[in-house]
Amino acid sequence: MSSSSSRSPELRRDSIFNRWVIFSPARSRRPSDFKSHSNPNPKNPNPSSCPFCIGHESECAPEIFRFPKGSSNWKVRVIENLYPALKRDEGIISDPERLDPKGCVVAGFGFHDVVIESTTHSVHLPDLSEAEVGEVVRAYKERILQLKRVGSVKYVQVFKNHGASAGASLTHSHSQMIGLPIVPPSVSSRLKSMKEYYDRTGKCGLCEALSKDILINKSTHFFSIVPFAATYPFEIWIVPRDHTSYFHDIDEEKVVDFGGLLKLMLLKMSSQLNDPPYNFMIHTAPFELPSDHLPCAHWFLQIVPQLGVTGGFEMGSGCYINPVFPEDAANILREVDCSQR
Repeated sequence: MSSSSSRSPELRRDSIFNRWVIFSPARSRRPSDFKSHSNPNPKNPNPSSCPFCIGHESECAPEIFRFPKGSSNWKVRVIENLYPALKRDEGIISDPERLDPKGCVVAGFGFHDVVIESTTHSVHLPDLSEAEVGEVVRAYKERILQLKRVGSVKYVQVFKNHGASAGASLTHSHSQMIGLPIVPPSVSSRLKSMKEYYDRTGKCGLCEALSKDILINKSTHFFSIVPFAATYPFEIWIVPRDHTSYFHDIDEEKVVDFGGLLKLMLLKMSSQLNDPPYNFMIHTAPFELPSDHLPCAHWFLQIVPQLGVTGGFEMGSGCYINPVFPEDAANILREVDCSQR
C-alpha cells in the first residue's frame, strides 16, 4: 500500500453524515507524529476524595441503578449528573405556553445521567475485561429502555469523554447519557442522508461499509473500520454485522461481543497513539422512527481520538481536512498486537 504522502488529494463524501472530507497528502505526517504528547487526564483528585470511588456513594447525586443490583460490591453504577444540562422534572413541559409559538424554544426538560464504569479510580475502560466492558454496555441499554418509557423523551445520546481536552472533568472512568425531548438536527440529518443513500442504491450504507482496505477487526457480531470518508485522523466505527436500527435492541450475547471489540479498539488506539484524549458516541435511531426508515437506519459507535483542532475552514464550510487516508489509518491500527492485554 502506498503512503499518504505519495497520493494525490481526494475529496470523499461521507454518505452517513452527508459531509465532504478532503484527504490532503500535503498535510500528511508520519503516524508517529500523531501520537498524543499532552496529558490526557484532567485534574486527578486523590482517590480518597473522589465521589465515584466505592465507599463514596453518599457523596454523589442520586443513584438510578447499579450492577449487580442491590449489591454493596457493585461493578457499575448509573447516577444522576450532579450538574445536569437539563432538568428531569417532567412537569416542566406540561404547560403548552412554555413552547415558543415560533418553534424555536422548548423548556429545558431532559435527563442527564452518569455511568460510573468501575469502582477503582485508576482503572479505565480498556483495562476492564470483555465481560466488564459488556456490563457497561448493558447499563447503557437498560437506562435507554427506562427513558424510552418516558413518552416525552425522543432521543438518548450515549457518549464518553476521556481526557481533559476531550471534555472530561474527572479522571475516574465514566460515560454519560442525555435523554432529549427533541431529535437533534445532526441525528435527523444522518437519518435523511442514510435514507437518500438507500433510495438511490436499495442498500443500507452501513451494511455496505465493510471493506478489507478499511477493516480493522471483526468479531462474531460486529466489525470495526476506519470509515471510507473519515472526518478525523484515526477515527473508528464499530458497526453491527446484522442490520439493526436501535442500539437498545442489543441482546446479552452481543453485549459481551460488543464490549470485547470496544475494548480492543481502545487498546489499539491507546497503543499506537500514546493514549490520546478521545470521545465516543453511540449513534442510534430516535424512539419514534418512521417505519420506512428502518431498512436504512443502522446504529453504530464512533470513536474520535483528539489529535488536532477544528479550524475556520471546517467551521465555515462544513468540510473537514484529514491528513491520513483511512486505508493507511486502518492498516496502522490493524497491525498492533493487543493480545496480551
